[in-house]
Amino acid sequence: MLDYFSLAALAAVVREGSFERAARALHVTPSAVSQRIRLLEERVGCALVVRGQPCQATETGRRLCQHMDRVRLLEQELQGSLPGLAPEGVARVTLPIAVNADSLATWFAPALTAFAAEAPVLMAVSVDNEDHTTEWLRSGAVLAAVTATARPATGCNSRALGAMRYVAAASPAFVQRHLASGVTAGTLAQAPSLVFNTQDELQARWVRRLCHRHVELPRHTLPSTQAFVQASLASMGWGLHPLTLIGPHLRSGALLELVPGTPLDVPLYWQETRAASALLDGLSRAVIKAAQGSLIA
Repeated sequence: MLDYFSLAALAAVVREGSFERAARALHVTPSAVSQRIRLLEERVGCALVVRGQPCQATETGRRLCQHMDRVRLLEQELQGSLPGLAPEGVARVTLPIAVNADSLATWFAPALTAFAAEAPVLMAVSVDNEDHTTEWLRSGAVLAAVTATARPATGCNSRALGAMRYVAAASPAFVQRHLASGVTAGTLAQAPSLVFNTQDELQARWVRRLCHRHVELPRHTLPSTQAFVQASLASMGWGLHPLTLIGPHLRSGALLELVPGTPLDVPLYWQETRAASALLDGLSRAVIKAAQGSLIA
């Protein structure tokens, strides 16, 4: 049998980022937290935490944290059906999920906030590129994720949400300065582009489809959907934007589509662990309903 006091200590260290903050959250001493984790590591036979600033779980540690997340969901559900187990009321349970920044900035946030306002949960939202959020599931860091991968991670279900439509856009001043002679491989190789991070391939994917070959793009890195829009409006660079987000700017003429009629549609999927949890099912229903009203079928 697993020692759930030790598992709770492990999860607290990973969630809080340090032994000291985990000790405060658990109302014990840092030495007690360290001892519990050491005993668990001896039982499992490998390291579970990489000490640092912040502390991070090893691969095995992440899987144990995911198991602890599932146990807490089951406990919360049991407390809801057997109030005598929770005389002070049903405790809020942490629900870790991952989502891409563009979804969070558009259709996902209203569904998330409406759900969390009513459900006994504390949401722990991680943001990453939609091509990489599946790795959060595989590692055990989250229980559900919006991803661009249709194939479900091990132990998960996958449901199609629809596609997010992107358009390549820039300000009129930027187009006049950098693309006045046309949007070609040559001009794009000189015009500054915008990327979310080094893993963001949307701009490169759109250019490859337009030019039928790879073009090395000069890039500004801006890890914010809103900053993308502001940077484009300020003529800092061009980028792929969610159509629902920049529609008003396109209609007003503040932004121009670089090549009209060339959108990039990115299919999205909702993957969730098979935790048999009413809370997780409720979040999934909210996410799917929001996607049906916002994404392209």
